[in-house]
Amino acid sequence: TNFYGQATSALYADLAERFEADEVLEAGDVVMIGGEKEITLTDRESTPDVFGVISIKPAYAMNADGGSDDTHPYVALAGKVPVKVIGKVLKGQRLVASSQSGIAIAAETKNIFAVVGRALESSDELGVKLVNAAVGKL
Repeated sequence: TNFYGQATSALYADLAERFEADEVLEAGDVVMIGGEKEITLTDRESTPDVFGVISIKPAYAMNADGGSDDTHPYVALAGKVPVKVIGKVLKGQRLVASSQSGIAIAAETKNIFAVVGRALESSDELGVKLVNAAVGKL
């Protein structure tokens, strides 16, 4: 069903579009353009190739008929979304890709092309966890 009109509010908080993935991805995975398909997991720390984060419930879902969640997951391009992060993170820190596939780290960087977003909460947990973040070049 198509809706044509003016939206005034949304239940969720990100703008996302479907892209073909190399493999089945999970919410919070950090991705880049590349691989055999359109997107693949990031694999290099602070890569400027970072593209977005896999969204689970986008507020605005572009290219909705472009495939399934398994083959064409939604990539959050802007807005608020949980991001997989490893290590300590402070609210407001910039997030960049880590050397671990699909996982971000908090980092001080002047390279805006490496930033996937900014943490909206702090965590002292050292392992991998989901951290709410504002994604985009912030």
